[in-house]
Amino acid sequence: MTKKERAELVQLELEKLYPQVPIPLDHTDPYTLMVAVALSAQTTDKKVNQVTPDLFAVAGTPQRMAKLEVFEIKELIKEIGLANTKAKNLKRMAELLLERHNGVVPQTYEELEALPGVGHKTASVVMSQGFGFPAFPVDTHIHRLMTQWKLTSGKNVVETEKDAKNIWKEEVWNKLHLQIIFYGREYSPARGKGEKDFITKMMFKEKEK
Repeated sequence: MTKKERAELVQLELEKLYPQVPIPLDHTDPYTLMVAVALSAQTTDKKVNQVTPDLFAVAGTPQRMAKLEVFEIKELIKEIGLANTKAKNLKRMAELLLERHNGVVPQTYEELEALPGVGHKTASVVMSQGFGFPAFPVDTHIHRLMTQWKLTSGKNVVETEKDAKNIWKEEVWNKLHLQIIFYGREYSPARGKGEKDFITKMMFKEKEK
């Protein structure tokens, strides 16, 4: 298969599997989405979704988050990895939103990435899932699978994002990146042996003969 054919296969099969794709992290607005994504670094979405209801009940806005002490935020997210750092980031993030943006989540990468705990991937998720701008946030599943499917060199997530945007049309980015994530979790987990990864098998079956 050519690279173009492999890309078309991925899009076709994922659309069959996941015609509707929910956003994995529970949230009610761009702010709670940004907080949830920031918390998800080195932590599963499932764990984040278990923790955020109590957090958002107390601090579901920048105004309320900024009023909490770091130790109070840490207590609410203590089951999450890197809780110390994330608690500090959440407080300072809220303070800067109030200082710079009147408590409103900005809609540019530059402004988002200037906030503590918000890297390019988090900003991309907020732009895509929070505001509907075309974006292709690359997580470990996407990076691993695109490398496996020989759709990127696999050097780093920056190159993978660039390659994904060159391969697929802009109008499918927001949905497709979620479809790949769901496929990775269900059919090709990082610690699995890939027995269920039928897309990779379809791509390279000729080599196996």
